[in-house]
Formats: sequence, C-alpha cells, structure tokens
Amino acid sequence: MTFPVDAQKYLLFLGVDAALAWAPGPANLFAVGTGMQKGGRAAFVGALGLNSATACWFALAVLGLGALVATFPTVFRALAIIGAGYIAWIGLSSIRSALSSSAAGLIGVRALRGGPFWSGFAVQISNPKALVFFTAVLPPFLDLRRPLVGQWGVFAATVILMDLASQCAYGFGGAAFAARMEGPHFRRWFAFGAGVILILAAGLIGLHAYGHA
Repeated sequence: MTFPVDAQKYLLFLGVDAALAWAPGPANLFAVGTGMQKGGRAAFVGALGLNSATACWFALAVLGLGALVATFPTVFRALAIIGAGYIAWIGLSSIRSALSSSAAGLIGVRALRGGPFWSGFAVQISNPKALVFFTAVLPPFLDLRRPLVGQWGVFAATVILMDLASQCAYGFGGAAFAARMEGPHFRRWFAFGAGVILILAAGLIGLHAYGHA
C-alpha cells in the first residue's frame, strides 16, 4: 500500500507542524490555564475539545471553507472576535474569583462554566492560526497528483496527534505547578495567574484576527 503523502514532503511537514504545535499560542495557553485551574484531567478533556475543533476545521477545509473565508474575511474576523471575547470573559471570571473574599472557586471552577471540553472547542474554533494553517501552511504540502482524501487524512491525524501531545504537556505542567500550592493564598495567586493567561490568549486571538484581515 502506497503512503498517501510524499515521504520528503511529509518529513518537512512534521518539522513545521511540530514548531507550530509547541509554540505558546492561544491553544497551549488555554491548556496551561485549564491545568492550573482544574487539574490534569480537565486539561486532558480541554485538549480533546481543542482537537475536536481542529477536526472540524479539517472537515470544513475539505468542503472549501478556507476559500469561502478568504473571500469573505469579515465572517472569520467576526468569529474570531466572538471567541476572543468569550475567552476574555473566562479570564476575567478567574481573576474575579481570585480577588473574592470567598475561598470557593479559587481555582476558577466557575470560570469554566461551560466545561473544559466546550471551552477548549471555543478556543480552537475561533483561533486565527487555524485559518492561516489551512490557507498558507498546508497547501504547499498537498500533491495534486495523489488522492487528496488520503492526504487530508494523514495530515489531519498528524496535526491532531501532535497538538494533543503538546497541549497535554502544557496542561499537565500547569496542573503539576498548581498542585504544589495547597494554601488559599497560593490558590488565589494561581486563579489570578490563570485568568491573566486566558486574557492573553484572547488578546492573541484578537490580534491575529486583525493582523490577517
């Protein structure tokens, strides 16, 4: 059975994708914040949400969404801005819980009101890096002389597995750091720090959205 993707192109793609996956972008910052707020299990669930959105991006790209959004960039900018606002709201909620006199919710339980899976999905579905990936990064690695369905499948599996590994590493790292701090004073600082991280992620989403207008 012939490998759907040219071997040399695939090795080059692996290097490019690894650099993108491990860079501290919105998805990885969200993973850190989730790990700090709710622990390793929630970070893993959040990573599943992130990559479910990535799978949707691949499906929509096959259906031509990349060309549609490139033709009507306002659609994508609106989606990205809505997503950025949602993530900023999560961050502000976490900071508010840190500044609250109550000891409850200091790790941001209320901040992830929709659950880590759907919060992760919202982050990635509105991530401008996804559009850049499908319109600028991936096309040079596609070979029109080979079946495109097989190539899409290989690239999708590679991206999702690479992203899942990086996001889990970031999330478990955040969880391990938070787990060492048991006192309310430290928990307040972690909730505050997680809020700042999530607001930073929202800012990156917004900046990329305007930068690629």
